[in-house]
This record gives sequence, structure tokens and C-alpha cells, in this order.
Amino acid sequence: MTDKTEGGDVRLSGISKHYGTFTAVHPLDLTVPQGSFFALLGASGCGKTTTLRMIAGLEEPSTGTVHLGDREVTHLPPYKRPVNTVFQSYALFPHLSIFENIAFGLRRRGIKSVKKQVDEMLELVQLGQFAQRKPHQLSGGQQQRVAVARALINHPQVLLLDEPLGALDLKLRRQMQLELKRIQTEVGITFVHVTHDQEEAMTMADTVAVMNGGRVEQLGAPAELYENPRTTFVANFLGTSNLIEASVESAGSEVVVSASGTTLRLPAARCSTTPRAGGKLLVGVRPEKVSLVPAEEEQAVAAGRNRITGRIAASSFIGVSTQFVVDSPVCPELEVYVQNIERDARLVPGAEVVLHWNPEHTFGLDADQDIDAGIETVEESA
Repeated sequence: MTDKTEGGDVRLSGISKHYGTFTAVHPLDLTVPQGSFFALLGASGCGKTTTLRMIAGLEEPSTGTVHLGDREVTHLPPYKRPVNTVFQSYALFPHLSIFENIAFGLRRRGIKSVKKQVDEMLELVQLGQFAQRKPHQLSGGQQQRVAVARALINHPQVLLLDEPLGALDLKLRRQMQLELKRIQTEVGITFVHVTHDQEEAMTMADTVAVMNGGRVEQLGAPAELYENPRTTFVANFLGTSNLIEASVESAGSEVVVSASGTTLRLPAARCSTTPRAGGKLLVGVRPEKVSLVPAEEEQAVAAGRNRITGRIAASSFIGVSTQFVVDSPVCPELEVYVQNIERDARLVPGAEVVLHWNPEHTFGLDADQDIDAGIETVEESA
């Protein structure tokens, strides 16, 4: 669609997609607020790209409706929708200059005077000095910005980004994450971004929908999803979580659990299920929340902290932190990330240690779930 349309939320109501007997997307209700940066995050085959393609009009939903603002667009072809899509491949015209690549959409609509609009877009994506170059003379990150400028010059209501940074190396990808966020903030257009990269989604998006098996597992702000995962899949897929199988001893505003003779505490408000005395609970803590001291210093650990004893099985120095794997009766292979401020030479493989952390940093999950959900998926999609 070529004219500026009234804005509005993107609303998906009961949309699903079947291919024969295979269900790629189960019935889904999702609202993307106008002007937000929204990410669909998940591993390969989770349904995120199919969902994006249904918004774009490149796939017909099997059920449900797609609304852009007050307007239903479910059965409109892509060119009649106020959306533009940026793909991983960029799809730039190799024979045209950067200026003409960006101007393409305007010229196709018969607009003769394009210089002012194209110059504004070149400035937005900081490529003014490259206007007369051809795509092959630019880096991958610069080509990506041309693709974004070409899409934005049509003033779409929604910009759809399908794994747009997948072809870039890590350093460039990080730069482009900040760049895309800056552009989105400046233009104020709704961005819907599909990615399998957790860091990418967390860095750029206001809201993230974590998808798994054609369903949204959890929806929220990046910090909320990370700090309060509601399922084992989200706990494992977004970063790393230590999950401990425990029995519930008592459940009030504070929940007391026991695992292999060790007592741990956590707030009831951080449990995604209602804990009951005598029941089971998966107790979780992120590796960076845990402190590590040699066993002989256990007396120095403040009272009231959760603590576990164990032995260091492995350690890896990764610059900003050292990552430890600790074997414990409570849980095999607990992970701990210790910032490299003052490194303790005693913390080496084989050392007996005490792990301790603030009970407030502990979360609780339903013990009926697969404790390893999301772990293999992260490896497959990396």
C-alpha cells in the first residue's frame, strides 16, 4: 500500500496455519502495540516466520483474522497491505546504485521528484556518502541498512524483519542491533522482528513473544521474561538456568523446599504454579546470581542465603567472567558465572565449594514439565 494509512495495533485473532496434517501455528491471539519493537523469538520450525508471513500476506491463515488498526487485511494480497518486509537476503538490485535501490518503490508509484525523500532516508541510515555506489561495494551491514531504507521510504504502517541480521558476523550483528533500534525509535513505526537469537531479541525489542511448537510460550518485556520465566522452555531458551528438583516443605508467602537434604527458600510470588506442601517444584536460579566461595569460608556466608555444597568439575575463563560447572548432590552440573574482579586462585577443578545466593533471586516452576525443554533447541538454532 502506498499512501500513509492511519496507524493502529497489529491484531492477530485465532490465526493458525496447517499444511496437510502438520500444524505450523496453533490458534494464536496476539496484539502488537502501535509504534513498538516486537520480537517473535524461537528455534527453527517454531512457527515464528509463518506467523510473520501471515501478517505480510505471503501466507493465507487456515483460521482467524489479521487486523492492522481497525482494518481487516486477512485476505488482502501483500501489495495492498500497509506493510513492508526486510529479508535476510536483502534482495537489493545489483545493477542499481544505492540511491536508485532506495528510490525504487517511489519510482514504481510514478513519483518523479524523489531526491528529497531518498536523501532523508540515506541520512536516517547514515549512508549519505554511499549514494552512488552499487550494493556489492558495501559491507553486509551497510546493505542491510539500504534494505531497511528501501522498505521505510514507502511509509509502511508496519515493518516486518525476517532474521534480518542472520548473515552478519557477531560484531557487526551487535552494531546493527543498536542501529535498528535507533532507526525504529526515530521513525516510530511498528517493527515486528523474527529471530532465533535470544540476545538480538532482548537487545532490541520492547516486547518478546517466545514461540515453541507453533504456540507462544510466554510474552513480555525482555527483563520480565528473563527474571520470571513461566516454563522450563523459556527458562532454558533465554539464557541459562539451574533447575533443581525439590519437594515442598511449606508454602506461605515464602516457600520452603528440600532437595537431597538441602533446604532452599523462594518467594511464592515468583512461582508460576501454586506450590503445595508435600508437592514437587522445580526451583530455578540464573548462573550470574550465584556466588562461589571455597568450602573453608562457609562461615563467612551471610545468614538467610540459599546455600549448596559441591565440587568444581570444570571452569572456563571467558574474559568478563569465569564460568564454573559444579557437581552437587542437589543437582549435577550447576553453572555459576563469576565476574572477573578479584579472581580466587583456590577456585579450580576439584575444589570443594559453597554456592550461595539471595532467596529473592529464586523462581519456581511446575515440576511436571520437561526439565531440559529448550536446551537442545538452543544448540540446534545457534
